[in-house]
Amino acid sequence: MGKLVIDQSRVNPENAASITSVCPFNAISYQNGKLDISAACKMCKICTKKTGGIITYEETEKKEVDKSLWKGICVYADHRGDTVHRVTYELCGKARELAKVTGHPVYALLIGSGVEGCAKRLLRYGVDKVFVYDDPVFKGFRIEPYAAAFYDFIQKIQPSSVLIGATNLGRQLAPRIAARCKAGLTADCTVLEMKENTDLVQIRPAFGGNIMAQIISTHTRPQFCTVRYKVFSEPRPEKEEKGEIVPMTVDPEKTASAIEILSSEEKPKDIDISEADVIVAVGRGASGEKERAQAQELADLLGGVVACSRPLAEANIYDPKRQIGLSGRTVKPKFIITLGISGAVQFAAGMKGSDMIVAINKDKNAPIFDIADYTVVGDVQEILPRLINQVKEAKANVQ
Repeated sequence: MGKLVIDQSRVNPENAASITSVCPFNAISYQNGKLDISAACKMCKICTKKTGGIITYEETEKKEVDKSLWKGICVYADHRGDTVHRVTYELCGKARELAKVTGHPVYALLIGSGVEGCAKRLLRYGVDKVFVYDDPVFKGFRIEPYAAAFYDFIQKIQPSSVLIGATNLGRQLAPRIAARCKAGLTADCTVLEMKENTDLVQIRPAFGGNIMAQIISTHTRPQFCTVRYKVFSEPRPEKEEKGEIVPMTVDPEKTASAIEILSSEEKPKDIDISEADVIVAVGRGASGEKERAQAQELADLLGGVVACSRPLAEANIYDPKRQIGLSGRTVKPKFIITLGISGAVQFAAGMKGSDMIVAINKDKNAPIFDIADYTVVGDVQEILPRLINQVKEAKANVQ
């Protein structure tokens, strides 16, 4: 990191106009006989090349963190009532893999009220210690008390890495805690790797999925990242609980909140394609009304659900909750069949972990064929009715 330094002694009304015009972002201003650089600066350094040395760039000293003081890989346990979100179990399995590289323990952080049952279940997923903030003040999610407990845990335990599920709750907590710790946060990671020096390599799609960015926080601790549900595999729970439950408390003054929960009610259950074992995914090549009806018929026959690619969600043909991809949902069904989907990297990233992929597309060079287990080159309008008939016949023979 560095900063721009202005030699104010060389600034005068005559050269100020030419200096301010240099910046393409209008970040340089001249007021009261002095130049000023605002937050609009993008650090492009053009001004250092075109102002004759009046503005220079200086490297700032990097503060090294003592990594030996930060130990452990922590998973934030997202839960609702007595039910732990399954992304937490997936992250516990991944944390155990990462911990093998450094020999660090695996922690889980649980915040709530009456969560003893959740804590015991976490001990069956390879967690060495579950740190529990169990207090009536944490009944019902409110950002201030939860953030206070989370930050209290960071200060007392000092974990090296913190993995958080990219749920609605996790996406609220993660940036707030990272900001309090003055640390970075990598959102929606698809790959996590650990170095022996405890640096966490966080890999995520960038620039619309056109590149995979590797992000490493070498000078700060903890290292924060969020991960979507279904990105990693959920480990099988152990038969017996192993590990320790550690009760934690936080200063009541820090859990004060301006929010009061008057009442809460369950939302009507909606379709969740992330939980489906069988998916029929519809793309632009099968977006006609007839093909969509046939896709639904096929999904019903297979006991699955219908999903879609991004163009169909943007065109309001399907609800955005049915969209697969980086800007939609990540799915990992046992079986998925794609109809008229080319397989752009954004879509593929959201479903490539499926156990079996069958792709139908009339373009033999479609990218979807690179990840499919079985491929059918042909027109969906011709193939789909035949496929439905064959499934009907197969089910009739079984009966």
